[in-house]
Amino acid sequence: MRAVAYRHSLPVTDPQALEDVELPRPEASGRDLLVEIHAVSVNPVDTKVRHRVDPAGEPKVLGYDAAGIVVAAGPDATLFKPGDSVFYAGSIARPGTNAQFHLVDERIVGAKPASLDFAAAAALPLTSITAWELLFDRLEIKRGTDTRTLLIIGGAGGVGSVAIQLARQLTGLTVIATASRPETMQWCRDLGAHHVIDHSQKLAPQVAALGLGAPHLVAGLTATDQHLTDIAELIAPQGRFGLIDDPASFDLGLFKRKSVSVHWEFMFTRALFDTADITAQHDLLNEVARLVDAGVLRTTLSETMGTITAANLIKAHALIESGKAKGKVVLAGF
Repeated sequence: MRAVAYRHSLPVTDPQALEDVELPRPEASGRDLLVEIHAVSVNPVDTKVRHRVDPAGEPKVLGYDAAGIVVAAGPDATLFKPGDSVFYAGSIARPGTNAQFHLVDERIVGAKPASLDFAAAAALPLTSITAWELLFDRLEIKRGTDTRTLLIIGGAGGVGSVAIQLARQLTGLTVIATASRPETMQWCRDLGAHHVIDHSQKLAPQVAALGLGAPHLVAGLTATDQHLTDIAELIAPQGRFGLIDDPASFDLGLFKRKSVSVHWEFMFTRALFDTADITAQHDLLNEVARLVDAGVLRTTLSETMGTITAANLIKAHALIESGKAKGKVVLAGF
């Protein structure tokens, strides 16, 4: 089967940073599904793994978002059958989705939204899971009844684009998002943010100027180490701070005086550790699909960069690394 892989950790400017390769077609066993991939999207995790994990010459396939059709199911699979259209993010511990065929545990797979094509659906899984778990599992926001204020730092990125929608559509929260360019600020407003501030400037004075009081909830999606002092200053006493990125340093002591709780979100945890509640991601994605089909949520696809080839994925990685992407970048077809 055709796939895109990398053999060494190379900068995205190197034409061999990613390569078109031929690999054996895998076979489904246990609760695995074999999915024919129709579209994938690119996330910051793709570029982080490419930089940090050197496969020493062996082809390593990246890709942690996909939409496709089940072509085979393992003997223990009960949730899907061949012919079903699905979308999912996969596991960081297994080969990625940038391949014609891909194996995935059915317990972390959802039924593709019927109202979306494969490209639009592929934009959603990883970011939807991350945003949902961050808001509702880690920060323990209550659907429908929470009327506090939420600050989302990095609102125009993939996770932020879903988090804004979830918070606006499913809760009573007042949503403040951050962005730094006119087009990304408008993107956040279009997704439902009540207020948008500039994260290239100090956040605390901008939040104070809104006159809403100190937010009890902060979602740090990017550049947490750069904003940490600001976050500690602006968050309400006894607030909750959740983050998803990888700060180079993190001074937990900044939050002691205010008794602020800190929560990590890593959407691969359930799959990595085969947790007792792993099937929650199947249920979560099915609920996202239902909300999309009901018109409550929309895809965050912002750009389709052609078919799934090394050359196109290099372009997508370069865009992600530039920090100028908004929403999600998708590739479709081989």
